[in-house]
Amino acid sequence: MADIKSEKRNTLTLVLFAIYLLALTWLILFKLQFSIAVMDEGRIINLIPLLGSFDYNGVIRFSEIRVNILAFIPLGIYICMLKAPWSFVKKILTIVGLTLTFEIIQFIFAIGRADITDVLGNTLGGIIGIGIYALLSRVLKGRTNKVINVLAAVFTILALLLVALLLISHRWVRIK
Repeated sequence: MADIKSEKRNTLTLVLFAIYLLALTWLILFKLQFSIAVMDEGRIINLIPLLGSFDYNGVIRFSEIRVNILAFIPLGIYICMLKAPWSFVKKILTIVGLTLTFEIIQFIFAIGRADITDVLGNTLGGIIGIGIYALLSRVLKGRTNKVINVLAAVFTILALLLVALLLISHRWVRIK
């Protein structure tokens, strides 16, 4: 009986993780747009940390860095849930690998700026997620994955409702 519950929990985790990855892809590659045509960034690469984070007045835009960090916190948590036996280094390498994949795709398809600051911010977010999972594991003991799945399911449903509202209000989706 416990194995069936554990298997259902793992399936839920995988489904929520897949939805998260789709949302992350939409955020990073498509900038929450409904069409690639709106993205006219070009092929840009920045290998100097923080250089691409300044606005036209020379003021650093922390909001972009903050979004990158926040967007990757769930990745660190999901990696801990799905691959608990992995070492800390292997988990971080997975986060860096996914981040680099997104940046390379942006560069190849000229749909965004490939930026080292994004790699650093995303990796920091993933590390924070690993830390949050470690803290929750100490507090919640064996209930950690169950509690996280419930919270993730609630947030996922809310996010999907928000996307549905955006689609309904978008000019090319008409309900008669």
